[in-house]
Amino acid sequence: MSRRTFLNHCLRRASLPLLAPWTAPMAQAADKTWHILMITFRGETDVDRGFRAYLADAGVKVRYTLRDVGQDMRRAPGIVQEIPALAPDLIYVWGTPLTLAVVGAWDNPNGEHFIHDIPVVFALVAAPVDARIVPSLEAPGRNVTGAVHVVPFDVQLRVMQNYLPLKKLGVLYTQTEPNSRAIVETAQAICKKNDISLLTRTFANNAQGRPVADGLEDLIAGLKDEGAQWLYLLPDTFLGTLYDRLAPITLAKKLPCFGAAELAIRSGAALTGLVSRYYSVGQLAAAKAMEILVEGKSPAQIPVERLKRFSLLINMQVAQQLQLYPPIDMLNYAEVIGVGESRAAAS
Repeated sequence: MSRRTFLNHCLRRASLPLLAPWTAPMAQAADKTWHILMITFRGETDVDRGFRAYLADAGVKVRYTLRDVGQDMRRAPGIVQEIPALAPDLIYVWGTPLTLAVVGAWDNPNGEHFIHDIPVVFALVAAPVDARIVPSLEAPGRNVTGAVHVVPFDVQLRVMQNYLPLKKLGVLYTQTEPNSRAIVETAQAICKKNDISLLTRTFANNAQGRPVADGLEDLIAGLKDEGAQWLYLLPDTFLGTLYDRLAPITLAKKLPCFGAAELAIRSGAALTGLVSRYYSVGQLAAAKAMEILVEGKSPAQIPVERLKRFSLLINMQVAQQLQLYPPIDMLNYAEVIGVGESRAAAS
């Protein structure tokens, strides 16, 4: 299959309908009100809205308890300590760091400090096996399952190559995030096979071991000077808090960014990206919750999955500023967006 045929095949799937909720819950759950604890990282996002909407459309009665760490993982242990007293029927968790804070690594010898006796469903986790959340996607084998949101890296790479010739790819990430390390390792192997140099930079840590954005301008300038033709914005939790600061730097350096997550493009940080829709990722996570609550399945036996249809987003305002317009054939499948639209919809 040629590169263009492969790309068209992937992108056509983005125009098809995504998840549709069940028309009615099973009889045994019709009169029950379930208690779901939702633990989020940065307030309500489209992922969370998709999760709740799916269950509501299915007619499932839910009482929600909401907890948010406000982008500060130091708040997570206190929330985890609350969980036994809250006694939810199911816990919904947003992102890799929070999921690990709740359930720990599957092979952690200090596992008694985590939640093992309540079903957990995660959303917006990119590499759950490499992050050691589950030993296997097909058989999690523990009290957790969920939805992966990142498109396979080899598919993303082909989109980058179709937009612009590519010999050097830059990436900036947080070395303390297992999710990010796993993605970079995968990217290194795939880039090597495609004769592409992967140029990496990592954030510094402060005395408490937390990442800091000190020297962000120098990190990006170094990648550009070394010849990076794209900056790959992987789904790194800390990096995702810096889009407002990163965007003007990359635009000034004329370094286009490719986003692995929807917000990267909608915020104006990235020129384009092949993504799983946040709302649909939330729906997929809700489908897993339905299997647990309504069908009575164990999360240990429910496969972790990713969406099978992806969306190509192009931020035309960024394209205009960089003077890098997409190939005509991409416009047959892409959603062209701009920074002027409501950012709350993608947050």
